[in-house]
Amino acid sequence: MNTTAAQSLDPGAADRILRRIDWRVIRKLDGFFQGDYRSLFYGQGLDFADLREYQSEDDIRHIDWNVTARMNSLHVRQYIEEREITAWFLLDLSPSMGFGALDRQKESVLVDFVTTLARLLTRNGNRVGAIFYNNRVEQIILPGTGRKQVLRLTHDLLKRQPSRGGAMTNLNPLLETALNMVKKRSLIFLVSDFICLPGWEKSIGFLNQRHDLLPIRLWDPREVDLPDVGLVLLEDSETGEQLYVDTRDKLFRRRFNEAAQEREAALVQTFKRVGVDVLSLSTQEDLVGAIIRFASLRKRARRLKR
Repeated sequence: MNTTAAQSLDPGAADRILRRIDWRVIRKLDGFFQGDYRSLFYGQGLDFADLREYQSEDDIRHIDWNVTARMNSLHVRQYIEEREITAWFLLDLSPSMGFGALDRQKESVLVDFVTTLARLLTRNGNRVGAIFYNNRVEQIILPGTGRKQVLRLTHDLLKRQPSRGGAMTNLNPLLETALNMVKKRSLIFLVSDFICLPGWEKSIGFLNQRHDLLPIRLWDPREVDLPDVGLVLLEDSETGEQLYVDTRDKLFRRRFNEAAQEREAALVQTFKRVGVDVLSLSTQEDLVGAIIRFASLRKRARRLKR
């Protein structure tokens, strides 16, 4: 980390972001969820609590057949969810995350998303930690709770130097670090644009088996639909390679879009193979709407896993 850059960071920047998130995002979410965030944060952390007789609305997968045979009537298991969560944010901070409009880059959306989720979690006594990654582990923030932990996480994200290209991102070291470090079952947010080398499927599969894994894919619409702005110099933010292209060429724009759609389809299939649902978050999407959509995704995943 460049110390000059770190010292020049406005010390109140993280606090202003958190205040903005509290006012514009958290208040709206509180109104929508009525304080009940179980659909967001409680996944597979279930403990057996009790048995009772089956009712018509019960899930048949919860029937305890041994007890049913002994009692000569259908009985179902009841569960309670673990009330204390440890959450980890695995953050891809590679150069491609700097893509987007000047005031709405993927990395700035990452900061808002992480600050929001960390705030919601720690407000209820849960702990959050993070791993910052750019083809190497840059920083590890051990889990903690409270507003100070959220401010530290946000501040440390803001003080980073912008990443420079050089090589395609390899997510495997990030995933392997989490596999080796996080021993207790945790809620893990993997936040990335997934513009990276292939071969991470096995590691993400292992992580999903051990933890409650939630991949968050950040993307910008211009990565899919190239605007007609004439002759421009495109630069691969991962490798630094540059190429002049004429965006007035309709055929070129169509091929660009087709290639982007193929990458998207391949990514969707990869997540399906390893059995995880991914939340796609656009740089132009309202964060409140995205988190509500995220809650619906979580509800569906819970129904399938029980």
